[in-house]
Amino acid sequence: MSKQAQTVVVGAGPGGYAAAFRAADLGQKVILIDPLENPGGVCLHWGCIPSKTLLHVVKVKDEAREAKQWGLSYAEPEVDLDRLRSFKDNVVKKLTGGLSQLVKQRKIEHIHGRARFTSDSELAVVLNDGGEETVTFEHAIIATGASPAGLPNVDVESDRVLYAKTALELAEIPKTLLVVGGGYIGLELGSVFSKLGSEVTVVEMMPGIMPGADRDLVAIFEKQNRGVFKEILTSTVVDSIEEDEDGLQVTMKSSEGEEGSRKSAAYANVLMTVGNRPNSGELSLEAAGIETDDRGFVSVDVHRRTSKPNIFAIGDVAGPPLLAHKATHEGKIAAEVIAGMKSAYDPAAIPSVEYTDPEIAWAGITEEQAREQELDVETASFPWAASGRAVAMGAASGKTKIIVDRASKRVLGVGIAGRSAGDLISEGVLAIEMGALVEDLALTVHPHPTLSETLMEAAEVFLGSATHIYRPREDGKK
Repeated sequence: MSKQAQTVVVGAGPGGYAAAFRAADLGQKVILIDPLENPGGVCLHWGCIPSKTLLHVVKVKDEAREAKQWGLSYAEPEVDLDRLRSFKDNVVKKLTGGLSQLVKQRKIEHIHGRARFTSDSELAVVLNDGGEETVTFEHAIIATGASPAGLPNVDVESDRVLYAKTALELAEIPKTLLVVGGGYIGLELGSVFSKLGSEVTVVEMMPGIMPGADRDLVAIFEKQNRGVFKEILTSTVVDSIEEDEDGLQVTMKSSEGEEGSRKSAAYANVLMTVGNRPNSGELSLEAAGIETDDRGFVSVDVHRRTSKPNIFAIGDVAGPPLLAHKATHEGKIAAEVIAGMKSAYDPAAIPSVEYTDPEIAWAGITEEQAREQELDVETASFPWAASGRAVAMGAASGKTKIIVDRASKRVLGVGIAGRSAGDLISEGVLAIEMGALVEDLALTVHPHPTLSETLMEAAEVFLGSATHIYRPREDGKK
């Protein structure tokens, strides 16, 4: 059987379904190809959404315990794993089912199967039921995402070795868990399992956790989470993993010290969160003449075009940063370019968020990047201990900072550590995107009392006009 489309989208994650929806809204005849019953990809089914659901649950559990110091006493919260799993699954079902309805409303044909290119205008699709179809197209958008990577030096096949997808199934809460990778996935899921009862150790090969974030923001997380993790081992790599009747025997090597040191320990489970590789290998890209880089990411231009002008690539398969919101933005750009609009991928900032407790969020230039690039910047910070709203919420350990170009006074970067930092960072992204001056942030009247005020107050700290903390101006004037 053969079908035709003006635009075919391969992959129905946050980038793919956004691209398909935008293309349909612009009048294109669209076919969406993905093996899952409902759109959503890894993000909605096994990533962003279920993990944030569990993070919310354990945060409520923490707050019930912390409320005693505020004058509210509860019994120790009990975890019903079956009901928790059901709640998480229902959230996923509701959201992905809603997307399926939007596919129908937009009259998009959803083919359930896996596609590969046979030319630059045709795809062969192996259907979930074993059948085959051919789809010819004028334009194609590749949105197949990425998959978890393992450790190249460790070869072990065991059900005790978990990845994000299997970990989020919540089959059980392991007594002991080693999380390999101190990035956002590892720390988020490590936090969840720790607060559900696991003894969690994190191992990270870099000198610090949360690569990409400034160390002063990470320090706030580390201080608040001293009792959450048994250990956080940095500058350490996993040498070997072997399974025996007691669990997984793991050998690790630290690069700290002149000769380094080795450590062996047993864990019930190991959770791998060491990065992702692009899902480009099974697409037969060579048949369409599509080029990739040496890591397998599809090469694209500012319009998200590949080396074939009628074929586009977006999201994780097109390279870092591997973030759902970046993929969604790219998907819309690709659909608009196909429709003849003058669109291009040229964001001034892509926000990053660690949905830990506290949350860590940043956008634009970090202090570390400014130093590496030898930029002439000045940084101003506002401690949440001076925020009425933060103190009232029991979240006084947070911090908001801005990185400002010294000459032009333009806002180049924003970093936030604290409650709801992921929601607050968007104002910083807008300031960077609009080329706002630090004075623009200071003159924007914010509602009181709110956490969003901390952005305004950080700008006032820079200008020497802060109300709630004292910072003398460098010229000595007051």
